[in-house]
Amino acid sequence: MDIEYFMFTDKGGREINEDCVKTASYGDSYCFVLCDGLGGHGRGEVASALVAESIAQRFAANGDSDTFIETALDEAQEKLLSEQKRLHAPMEMKTTATVLTINGGEYKIGHIGDSRVYVFRKNKVLSRTLDHSVPQMLVLAGDIKEKHIRRHPDRNRLLRVMGVEWDSPRYEISESGTLKKGDAFLLCTDGFWEPITEKEMSKALKSSKSAEEWTAKMTELIRKNADLADMDNFSAVTVRI
Repeated sequence: MDIEYFMFTDKGGREINEDCVKTASYGDSYCFVLCDGLGGHGRGEVASALVAESIAQRFAANGDSDTFIETALDEAQEKLLSEQKRLHAPMEMKTTATVLTINGGEYKIGHIGDSRVYVFRKNKVLSRTLDHSVPQMLVLAGDIKEKHIRRHPDRNRLLRVMGVEWDSPRYEISESGTLKKGDAFLLCTDGFWEPITEKEMSKALKSSKSAEEWTAKMTELIRKNADLADMDNFSAVTVRI
């Protein structure tokens, strides 16, 4: 199957872009990574770049395996904690992380935080990763509806991130599956998915002939829907089969 992809990142209305997107290949297999450094922690852009680069470099050097995502996230976590100690900044360097690998007609997804990976089939959302956030937990508990996450006052309160010491891994290997022709994937930060609905994502996908065009149509909607003055960094990786 042919794979095409497009990477996009924009600082929005902020002075610093704390998002980072990376891709790597090894033979006919691919790895896509997207991270969102936590704002308010001072060195979020350092954390996101370190984690994304670590994962991409490991894939480029070693390729895919059954445990690649777990091993790559564990390694990136150790590097991040080490860099925190070196810079004497244990509370200032944290990030979300999403990873998508495609190898031999199979895909696998891992994530931590509230950056998302959407899987589209027949131009509709087949699934998405669940946020490690307070409002997502409220949805799972039945206290609020899914649509209320985007406007919830605690939507930025995360329960799991890279850069916090853990006794056991806090990331989630959320999905693996077999690719079908026409499948599409969207890795995106909260600054990207908050101003656009899943219905709008699907409509843009259906009317696009490439990953780049799909991204352009979504970013146009995001700029239209968002408060430009207070707009968060917004980034995405789009992949089409």
